[in-house]
Amino acid sequence: MDRRQIVERHQPELNKWDPLSPFTVGNGEFAFSADITGLQSFPEQYEVPIGTQSNWGWHYTGGYGRFTEEDAANQTFDTYGRPVSYPMKPGDKAEAYHWLRQNPHRLQLGRVSFRFLTESGEEAQASDITNIRQTMNLWTGILISEFAVQGDPVRVTTACHPAYDTIGIKAESRLIEQGRLQVFIRFPAPDMTHTAWSKAVFPDLGHDDRHRTELAASGDRQAVLARSMDEDRYSVGWAWSAGRLERTGAHEFTLLPDKGAGTLECSIGFAPETPRTAAVSEIIAASERHWESFWTTGAAIDFAGSADPRAHELERRIVLSQFLCAMHSGGSLPPQETGLMYNSWFGKSHLEMHWWHASHFPLWGRENYLLKSMDWYTGILPVARGLARSQGYEGARWPKMVGFDGKPCPSPVAPGLIWQQPHPIALAELCYLADPTEETLKRFRDLVFESAEFMVSFAHWNEETRVYDLGPPLIPAQECHPMQTSKNPPYELEYWKYGLEIAVRWAERLKQQADPRWAEVAGAMAAPPQKDGVYLAHELCPETFTEKNRDHPSMLGALGILPGTLIDREVMMNTLQKVKDVWMWESAWGWDFPMCAMTAARLGDPDLAVDFLLLDATKNTYLTNGHNYQRPGLSAYLPGNGGLLTAVAMMAAGWQGGGDARNPGFPQDGSWTVKWEGLKPWM
Repeated sequence: MDRRQIVERHQPELNKWDPLSPFTVGNGEFAFSADITGLQSFPEQYEVPIGTQSNWGWHYTGGYGRFTEEDAANQTFDTYGRPVSYPMKPGDKAEAYHWLRQNPHRLQLGRVSFRFLTESGEEAQASDITNIRQTMNLWTGILISEFAVQGDPVRVTTACHPAYDTIGIKAESRLIEQGRLQVFIRFPAPDMTHTAWSKAVFPDLGHDDRHRTELAASGDRQAVLARSMDEDRYSVGWAWSAGRLERTGAHEFTLLPDKGAGTLECSIGFAPETPRTAAVSEIIAASERHWESFWTTGAAIDFAGSADPRAHELERRIVLSQFLCAMHSGGSLPPQETGLMYNSWFGKSHLEMHWWHASHFPLWGRENYLLKSMDWYTGILPVARGLARSQGYEGARWPKMVGFDGKPCPSPVAPGLIWQQPHPIALAELCYLADPTEETLKRFRDLVFESAEFMVSFAHWNEETRVYDLGPPLIPAQECHPMQTSKNPPYELEYWKYGLEIAVRWAERLKQQADPRWAEVAGAMAAPPQKDGVYLAHELCPETFTEKNRDHPSMLGALGILPGTLIDREVMMNTLQKVKDVWMWESAWGWDFPMCAMTAARLGDPDLAVDFLLLDATKNTYLTNGHNYQRPGLSAYLPGNGGLLTAVAMMAAGWQGGGDARNPGFPQDGSWTVKWEGLKPWM
């Protein structure tokens, strides 16, 4: 397969301002998003922040220990005669509730921008930028930005080093020799002071007294800036080809290039302690090697020759999603919904989304990207054990909304969710299938076994029905159902069975005695509730499809994402058709569409699978930069990109127990030509 041709026919380009689609360069641990100048010169032109973020850059407003989990107000829910507490409402401790929810939060590490001067010496505005042509070279990871300032051409090359959190910038223009092009870095205040993340995504350029920016070192064409706020610190290194650095504000430094030169090169590195800079040519070459290696290894898929006019768009989404997921979802931490672009939900990770971000990596032959974040679970095992113990359960209960430290935070929904619990088991199994060695088994044994211990502890034996129930209290993946009246959601029931059966399998592979409760609970889970020939959201849901036809149609995940051993296929097909007809898709989320496609594929309806994957809905929009748009303020949603890649791999390579048919999730009537290599079947 000509992989380069496949990639380059979907090279994204802009010839005008696009307030939703900034391009990004990054390496999985660090990312720098840019406007059409190749830097962050005109952020006011965008509906969302164009940020500089890393997996190490976090901040606690007011210091680390301002509040602890003990300071949050708790709600107590009756759990089969036993009170269990969850921090779900502020109560009389609103300050602690909101602080714990917001801290730690990811830092906007700094805005790196051009300052262009007009012929009269005034600062140029966005309206002065014309003749725009910007290309994100996917094959090399390099951003090329061409434009004019009052008619004078400018060409900018922006690249990120694959091993350092460092960007390289090369600017070429007559403006440099005329003294009309400068580069500055400005640092915002780190504070989070709002109660809703949607009001806190833009960094604060006020409050200069709440943080410090100092020139820690300077030399011949290089400098180090020291940043501090409360108890947090980081450093920024800057090296340049010619010119001098001046402080131009309390938190701003400007590089003034030497007049007479037509080119300016500089590199800017960010780090907790010692930043790295490098020659721009070195950064560009390293980026080229890294991304060419990325595209020439792992899997590839090609829809060229397909008669279905939607094939080109699906291929575009697939190519761009691979690039974005490697950059934003393949690092050492489970990512936030918006990756390393800007903060959503205070920059925290949602662990129930980790599966959607990263399950595709092993299927595409890139399991190393998933492995980077799997060891993080081992690191927070003490936190997960403590959460389980605090509620009277065994094993490890994985939290939902977390910072880098893995500590759960208060939320009106997060503490009640349970569907993230089997995720480490399922993800560990994908790692094992990619590398079926004893080393893999030992590496993730504790994650698998302690997850299972909580799962059997959480399930409740119903003496009357002689089955194990889930909840109440719980909140299903379809989050619009109340905590105290939700019981036995179909997806969670199937996932509990599936996860516990994998745990038994791991014990057998390790030649260890499995906890007998794992098989006992797995073999006696309650039947997924149904009524009128369709599956319910949960057992206590009074009606089948009424005003609750919103958010995630998660009952479909029981057969599609999962093998559906508890599921009646005819009832699930009825449910899928009903969802298609009546669901409020504007309330859905980006991963719901690939989930529906996976269900349709398992049910043997590939036409419907493709229809769902490309459904015309706002939440299923993929922007010029490839990001999955959701709504104003949330123009990037990586679970949608990752879910798309998982669904496509399944539709092409099939699934275990699904037979040997090639491309079983794509129509077989000749309308689709699907060629691929390196994909692995779904579980």
